[in-house]
Amino acid sequence: MRHRIVTLAAAALLLSATARAEEGEWSRFRGPNGTGISDAATVPVTWTDADYNWKITLPGTGHSSPVLWGNRIFLTCGNPEDARRIILCLNTAAGRTLWRREYPSETFNQHRDNSFATATPAADSAGLVLTWTTPEEILLVALDPDGREVWRRDFGPIVAAHGSGTSPVIVGDLVVLTNDQEDMNRMPWDRIIGSRPVGKSSLIAVDRKTGATRWQLERRTALAAYSTPCLYRPDGGPAELIVTSTAHGITSVDPATGKVNWEVDKIFLDRCVGSPVTAAGLVLAGYGFGTRGSLYVAVRPASRAGGGGAAIAYQLKKPVPLVPTPIVKDGRLFLWHDDGRVECRKVETGEEIWSERVGGSYYGSPVWVAGRLYCISRKGEVVVLAASDEFKLLGRVELGEPSYATPAVSGGVMYLRTLSRLFSLGGKK
Repeated sequence: MRHRIVTLAAAALLLSATARAEEGEWSRFRGPNGTGISDAATVPVTWTDADYNWKITLPGTGHSSPVLWGNRIFLTCGNPEDARRIILCLNTAAGRTLWRREYPSETFNQHRDNSFATATPAADSAGLVLTWTTPEEILLVALDPDGREVWRRDFGPIVAAHGSGTSPVIVGDLVVLTNDQEDMNRMPWDRIIGSRPVGKSSLIAVDRKTGATRWQLERRTALAAYSTPCLYRPDGGPAELIVTSTAHGITSVDPATGKVNWEVDKIFLDRCVGSPVTAAGLVLAGYGFGTRGSLYVAVRPASRAGGGGAAIAYQLKKPVPLVPTPIVKDGRLFLWHDDGRVECRKVETGEEIWSERVGGSYYGSPVWVAGRLYCISRKGEVVVLAASDEFKLLGRVELGEPSYATPAVSGGVMYLRTLSRLFSLGGKK
């Protein structure tokens, strides 16, 4: 009994600390809890080049998204020639570089649409945490607000045919990193001859201050996953960490202990790329193959009060998104497809409200701002739609360069990242 009380207290502290950390901050991939939702009211619907607060050229390229804490922007870049990793801290007022850190590395083969700066950092008042990989190592590094290294962990090696891309998340006094690797025996490639490597998959939680392992959950290996976890917050219960992968489907883990709460497995047959989201008492996630999604499922989590196990509420079969993560807001589920089709559905039932094609190809995910959806195409066009029961195309703006990133919004300002540039937009009443 005493152990249960201590565990519940620890979970409550984790949830409280995480909620405080995210309040008003865009501190991880897709902002607060990965929802992609901002309360900003000063981002324009459409704009011209003269409307930017500032735009800068970055010292490298990459696909990661910016994160913010206070008046600081944290962003990663890579050098495609030598794989050198570059971490930047910029001020929000003018995009001026406050500090820059570089880490040497070596080039290696990965998917042509991957980069040496794909994972998005996570930030809090103590600085930032970031990850990158080579075939020999999985590095997780913590820097303080002034760019000094606090700790470093190596969880390598990694087996992943396309390279890596999942981002770390800060959950209270923990840093959580998913490490779902590849079983190359599942690959039908003729060029692989003889013994095929099998990666060692796990879910890792380390102490935010020291980097020491707090718990590590060993996982089965199938196909490498690229999704980033989120928290499910049941009414009256402790927060649950939601993780998706081919081998395990959708898993709920107690972030305080690493114990599995519930799992819905054998539902994903290929890669999990887009990240899970939660809303209306549901957890939503999907998988796909090649350039499009195959299945999206809405799961009703298991009751911690003994009211039954987790069960699938409904399924959405292909075509569904593969890479872009959806938006859930005001009872609506917005699915932005890789091939430029956008759907609005009722989140509780999956019933379609509208489906329209906006064109383009997408790796970035949409964000919700003031009743509008903003998403950047791979060619660098920002498409703005009304987030309503009626389809309305509100604007199209070219950024002039390809982009695989998701916008960040903080302090009423939107930050748009292309391959080698960063733009600041809005914030003016």
